[in-house]
Amino acid sequence: MTELPPYWLRDNCPCADCRDPRNGQKLFQIDDLPPDLAIAASTETDGHLEVLWSDGHRSRYPLAWLAEPAGGDGRTEQDKRLWTAADFARGIPEADWGAYLTDPAEQAAVLAAVRHSGFAVLRGVPTVERQVLRVAESFGYVRVTNYGELFDVRVEPDPNNLAFTNRTIAPHTDNPYRDPVPTLQLLHCLENSATGGDSGLVDGFQAAAILRDEAPEDFATLTRTPVPFVFRDRRTELRADRPLIDVDPLGRIREVRFNNRSIGTLRGDDRESFYAAYRRFAAITLRPELQLTFRLGPGDCLVFDNTRLLHARTAFQQDGHRHLQGCYADLDSLHSTLAVLHRRTAALDELAGLFAREGAGEYLGEAVTMAEHMLQAAAAAEAAGAPGHLVAAALLHDVGHFFDEHGHGTLHGRDLMEGQDNRHSHTGADRLAAWFGPEVTEPVRLHVAAKRYLCAVEPGYRARLSEASEYTLTVQGGPMDADEAAAFAELPGAVDAVAVRRWDEQAKEPGLRTPDFEHYRPLLASLMR
Repeated sequence: MTELPPYWLRDNCPCADCRDPRNGQKLFQIDDLPPDLAIAASTETDGHLEVLWSDGHRSRYPLAWLAEPAGGDGRTEQDKRLWTAADFARGIPEADWGAYLTDPAEQAAVLAAVRHSGFAVLRGVPTVERQVLRVAESFGYVRVTNYGELFDVRVEPDPNNLAFTNRTIAPHTDNPYRDPVPTLQLLHCLENSATGGDSGLVDGFQAAAILRDEAPEDFATLTRTPVPFVFRDRRTELRADRPLIDVDPLGRIREVRFNNRSIGTLRGDDRESFYAAYRRFAAITLRPELQLTFRLGPGDCLVFDNTRLLHARTAFQQDGHRHLQGCYADLDSLHSTLAVLHRRTAALDELAGLFAREGAGEYLGEAVTMAEHMLQAAAAAEAAGAPGHLVAAALLHDVGHFFDEHGHGTLHGRDLMEGQDNRHSHTGADRLAAWFGPEVTEPVRLHVAAKRYLCAVEPGYRARLSEASEYTLTVQGGPMDADEAAAFAELPGAVDAVAVRRWDEQAKEPGLRTPDFEHYRPLLASLMR
């Protein structure tokens, strides 16, 4: 590992002196590092690379992190599933709106489909006006344009765009004359009783990849020729000069802009080669095997990547009504929401693993396991009608027994039974603070102090402690004195901590049936930051 570039390695030091522990942002500038920086010594231990630097600084890196391959931002063909219509013979990516709103796994699946395949359809979205904005706001922010925060796709008497007629609309991307272009589009069907008016999608990345394989020179022409895209109406004039196919510095397809209605007049010396390539690319987008056609019915909302997918519409007769409402949003917010959902899932999986592994161990001399104890505490809180954050605090109040003061996994609770206060309430709260706010972490942090407080102010409370709890009380400092009790009572989380403490003392009954950890997963997900 010592062959790693020293400035790269030091620039990524994760210690609290180099990065803010709350947000991970660096606390130094790259030119703050000495010009002769070198690794003085390094060792691999406990799954980490420990480095002593020539300036005396020490760093510690997880080996698994050092071995991670280079990734991307999710925007290029590298991170996409390129497709043809036949790939969806068994159905398109879809989900029920109600399930999407209530189940984080369902929401993640929908957003992942948009990220990887370029689109998904939500079914059962209420057919009320402006509901498309609620869909966009479920994962991000609405992009307001000259069309407003939303637009109506229906026949208009004096349209400023052919989309607002009943004519056939060929495969295209929207707003290529805008820079930055809206990267997501949503279309919510309110009514579709007309004959015709079916929706179509083409994977523009697939079409571009085919062009690259079949005519590499044409592909190169379309990646290097700036095309003037223009839109004008009485109140707006927009222009962006961008290539039809945009690639990243490594040559990977990153964006397609394709809209015959919006291409302005190309000038320059390469017009002949451009038009030959443009015609070839247009013909590929119209190949039947690339065109996925389906019908949106009332309550269906299509969400798609406007920098990748070309969307189309068949002509429709005015023998019925066709009304869609659309809006624009952006991929960065969708990617952010998806990443947070994955981060929460990983955190919940980690907690579930603790309950299954370390939680199976004995609970400090009691007749229940640690997991049984915490699940019983949560069940008691739930039965008492406690608010969700207190149910979560009761469930997680003893996770600090599973870590040492550095956050490393171990059955650290044994130290307490050997007469050493492991300050598990603080360790647990600090670990949980990566995922939960103070409404959950502070009752966890204060639940040991709450036992000491109750023993001081509530006659008869100490006599009800179990033998093991009486022993740990002495290790943890014994009952508070009057000044300590008064100070504790003034703390913002004291009342909640006392409630958690009472459920803690109840939760020691052998063989008591309780819900398992999975029962609490949706609650925990809803409380996570």
